Amino acid sequence: MEQLQATPLSTDLLSTDLQSGASQKRPKGPAALTQGSNPYANLVTSLKATWLTGKTRPMEYRKEQLEAIGRFLDEKKEDILHAQYQDMRKPHFESELENVATRNEVNVALNNLCCWMKDEYVEKTPAMQLDCAFIRKDPFGVVLVIGAYNYPINLILAPLVGAIAAGNCVIIKPSEHSPCTARLLAECLPCYLDSDTFAVVTGGPEHVTKLLENQFDYIFFTGSTHVGKIIMSAAAKNLTPLTLELGGKCPCYVDDCCDFQNAANRIAWAKFVNAGQTCIAPDYVLCTVETQEKLIPCLRQAIREFYGCIPQDSPDFGRMVNDNEFRRVKALLNSGRVAIGGETDECDLYIAPTVLADVQEWEPVMQEEIFGPVLPIVTVADMDAAIAFIDCRPRPLAVYAFSCKSKVVHQVLDCTSSGGFCGNDCAMQLLLITLPYGGIGCSGFGKYHGKFSFDTFTNHRGTLLRCIGLEKLNTIRYPPYNDTKLALMSSTLEVRRKGFCAIL
Repeated sequence: MEQLQATPLSTDLLSTDLQSGASQKRPKGPAALTQGSNPYANLVTSLKATWLTGKTRPMEYRKEQLEAIGRFLDEKKEDILHAQYQDMRKPHFESELENVATRNEVNVALNNLCCWMKDEYVEKTPAMQLDCAFIRKDPFGVVLVIGAYNYPINLILAPLVGAIAAGNCVIIKPSEHSPCTARLLAECLPCYLDSDTFAVVTGGPEHVTKLLENQFDYIFFTGSTHVGKIIMSAAAKNLTPLTLELGGKCPCYVDDCCDFQNAANRIAWAKFVNAGQTCIAPDYVLCTVETQEKLIPCLRQAIREFYGCIPQDSPDFGRMVNDNEFRRVKALLNSGRVAIGGETDECDLYIAPTVLADVQEWEPVMQEEIFGPVLPIVTVADMDAAIAFIDCRPRPLAVYAFSCKSKVVHQVLDCTSSGGFCGNDCAMQLLLITLPYGGIGCSGFGKYHGKFSFDTFTNHRGTLLRCIGLEKLNTIRYPPYNDTKLALMSSTLEVRRKGFCAIL
């Protein structure tokens, strides 16, 4: 995910005025910090009061708000594209793709909300056959969504869709590193959504530090592992449940038996889209020395076909988000040897699509998530060595494997652990809304997209409704106890194994 500086809570926070879709009684602007011990207490309390009225619970209300997000995406489409271009020189195609993915979240929620909200009835033991047992899908309450800069529309609105579909009140916090998109969200989105149940908060580190002092019912954070630890620490003070969508180094194994040009095309696209600032981009390639020599010319051809001989002139190649990120990624070019690219232009925040060959595992480029257009190749002896290399490191957001042999792809799948997996392609699993998306271990926890977003923001409330009569049936569980009561009680509660046959 986005690489952030180490200043506490400041690194993913927008340094513009606080803006809110709430009423005028809510504090606004940096001056609000002087109003009492916590300037956001009234905002959170107001949303909590609204939630307690039950306003967000009816399906019709949820659909109205989801349809409003859809109208925002449609009516502000050109403004969104322009803001994203201003923030990161993001190509029109890539911004459109992000918007399509976000619109899909809205449409899937609208298409399925009735089904998702229904009570889910469960199997019962003999003792409960006369009772009603089900899972009630309750909203958590007031939730906080903190987004990241690299896909500033989708990484805010996709979880927002899930939170609204689940019936929550929501505060969203866009990233400071995409200021134009954040400003658009702060100024325009409140015009579409109900100000009683929704608010946008922007501000510097002191604002979000204060914001996190309030007790939310759920927190959803997208960003770096470092900042994720800070968010988790703040949530722990109030025992607030949360989802962390973080990053990490996603490995990509390329087998000796492979269509190298096809693999190179797919790897290069996933790596260099959004100038490499994609959390599920292949972070590095693992292959044998022989495969490296075959793969590099194919990567060179793919880059030339995608971006021309001078990628800096291509309208289809983005830029680093800011000076700090540019300098951080540029410093990683000293690892291994530059096989392709390597050119930089600080004034333009440009780093060329770059491939580093013969990279050693101890070099700087292998010590952190790259989050830029630099692809290291680490050589290993064989597939088993590649799997061992992956397994001895923190579990990544995704693992990729390329091979003409399905057995090889399945072996990498079976022998590694990650948030997601894709065979013979990269990043495309993100675009299939029926798959859960999220990390594991240091790459985060919790899943979202489609129904998984609804489930993330839903309290699955186990419910049992019993008859107040028929007390005679309950006496077997009341004292005084005896062996007969125990036998009866055990037999009515027992879950028997199906299809089991003991061989004497």
